[in-house]
Amino acid sequence: MSEKRTEIGSLGEFGLIDHLLKKASAKNTKTIHGPGDDAAVISNGEGNLIVSSDMLTEGIHFDLSYTPLMHLGYKAVAVNVSDIAAMNGTPRHILINLGVSNRFSVEALEVFYSGVYAACEDYNIDVIGGDTTSSASGLIISITVIGEVTAEQKTLRSGAKVGDILCVSGDLGGAYLGLQVLEREKEVFKSNPEMQPKLEGYDYIIQRQLKPKARMDVVHELRESGILPSSMIDISDGLASEILHLSKASQVAFRIYEENLPIDPTSYNTALEFKIDSASCMLNGGEDYELLFTIDKNDKDKIEKMDDVHMIGYVQPLSKGNELISKNQNVVPITAQGFKHFL
Repeated sequence: MSEKRTEIGSLGEFGLIDHLLKKASAKNTKTIHGPGDDAAVISNGEGNLIVSSDMLTEGIHFDLSYTPLMHLGYKAVAVNVSDIAAMNGTPRHILINLGVSNRFSVEALEVFYSGVYAACEDYNIDVIGGDTTSSASGLIISITVIGEVTAEQKTLRSGAKVGDILCVSGDLGGAYLGLQVLEREKEVFKSNPEMQPKLEGYDYIIQRQLKPKARMDVVHELRESGILPSSMIDISDGLASEILHLSKASQVAFRIYEENLPIDPTSYNTALEFKIDSASCMLNGGEDYELLFTIDKNDKDKIEKMDDVHMIGYVQPLSKGNELISKNQNVVPITAQGFKHFL
């Protein structure tokens, strides 16, 4: 009898993580929270350390035909800092691990690191070490970020309660649409190398894709406003996917309104150009690295004073399901259709 073989693609990224970590158990009393949030939480006596790790793989997460190495270095740090922001914490240190092939020169890696150091300057982070190894399959980047958060300020995915207001920072869909522009121009170049890429007018959404920002500014503003989110997550895989993560962790459901979803005019017009539904871009695009969080309804007046935060819905009982109210007042179940690994 042949051994059972389960294809990784049948589980998907998050299903695979859940499957592999289902037997994980905390053996150390200083482990406060393990798998299941944007970062792990470890007690260090006076407060909490928060630790997260993320990988970026050439050909999967980035394409060097249109991604400048400096931007890639910046993005690699920013996407990890975003996980710390989602825990309502402050980043402090990073470890950088690289798998590189001999097609990269020392000078090329220096350019990559110039982006890393620029991000570290912006987020006040120290590089404290890492590792390098050879790679036969392109550039592989793995970064571990270490941050701090007080026990009182720590925010998990599991704290949302019925009646809370669901908020999102910034705007949505831009990174996905920036990627569509870059991919289109790449195909044009492949068919005719003499053609110059048409990127004028797309600056904002291209930057959203190539050099996203972690929203530490929102974390600081929430603190200054005296608002402690009841739950929070960063938007890396798309709004719909992150809503479902919050729903699962908090055992509640969400009702959101299409008319309240924030989109930049450049994103909206680019969606029209590509004949893509703008709502679908906002729900499923991914890589926006904005913060999605819930607040107590008593903090509504405070949130209204924050220019770059939008109230998009509210928390309802789990039995009602996660739903989008369209501009036509149709009720649409929320399902995740973002990027899927291992297919």
